[in-house]
Amino acid sequence: MSTSEQAGHPQIAPARTARPGSLGEHVLQQRTGTTERADRFYAEQVLDRLNTRMRNFVVRQEMFFLATADGYGECDNTLRAGPPGFLHILDDRTLAYPEYRGNGVQASLGNIEENPHVGVLMVDFLRDRIGLHVNGRAKLVADDEMRRAHPGLAADPVPGRRARVWVEIAVEEAYVHCAKHIPHLQKVPPQGPGRAWGTDDFKRKGGDFFGAAAEAPDRGHFEPPPRADAPTWRAEAERALERAERRGSHTRGRVFSGWFSPPDHRAADSGPRNRHADPHGRNADSAERPGNVAERGEAVGGSPSPSPPHVGPPSRMPPTHDRGSSGVPRLPGLEPPGRTTQSEEGAAGARRQ
Repeated sequence: MSTSEQAGHPQIAPARTARPGSLGEHVLQQRTGTTERADRFYAEQVLDRLNTRMRNFVVRQEMFFLATADGYGECDNTLRAGPPGFLHILDDRTLAYPEYRGNGVQASLGNIEENPHVGVLMVDFLRDRIGLHVNGRAKLVADDEMRRAHPGLAADPVPGRRARVWVEIAVEEAYVHCAKHIPHLQKVPPQGPGRAWGTDDFKRKGGDFFGAAAEAPDRGHFEPPPRADAPTWRAEAERALERAERRGSHTRGRVFSGWFSPPDHRAADSGPRNRHADPHGRNADSAERPGNVAERGEAVGGSPSPSPPHVGPPSRMPPTHDRGSSGVPRLPGLEPPGRTTQSEEGAAGARRQ
């Protein structure tokens, strides 16, 4: 206990000087004149943990929306559902949920392997008409490993709801989604056999509801390229790692200090960074980032920026030396099997094949 607490004086928390959110939202707030409202929301509503009311909200939810993106920033959004409490609260900074048997595509989990940043949105349509956003960093955990770490986790008796793997989310931001546009819904009595958890039955999964399969012959025969064998993939990954090291060697020691500092002060400024600073210590120049404000030649007010064109916001790509569970490095410039590179196809349209 501090001296001030022992004396009966309340301890004053240190000032928070880093804005939550993205660089893009901060720029748009200034352009549209909403900075003051946004700062008030940041100050009052954005937490770095789940408070008691948030935790009580989470344990009631039977569904949530999950947003992920791959290493290029290409997004996917999906629904996860289960009985109340299937989204587990491990502590006030950690959530976890079980992945049930799906269609085998593994889009969300694959994105998490490349890029751990996720966005969770829970919406209570039935009672409170309110939502809760949780943004953070996710990792995949095997079922047996999760149960060793948290032996109190109950095993779901429904076969289709048995965990294939767990997704554990370290909370970075938690904040309210306001009620004004959320519709009020009501549950209806169950009809038929109910939800077909984990089924492979074509009709019970929804069949060809949107007619995509019926139109498949018109799109031509699907012939995916062959997948590289593991030794070939690993050898190419190691070569790409060496190329990335060589490319990065001439930029080491340079520091990005923010968009609103004069250009000649940026290199010298090494003060505190907010969460947009690169946590892995890499230089923040982002020559390949298409949304780069400086590359577009725009300042906050829309006038040409004095910044040199090579300066960009810190990259949100996975760390250069990050390795997945297979031990294969995930590297900028390395294309997984079936994805061609920009050098092979040209800059236009070569992001994803």
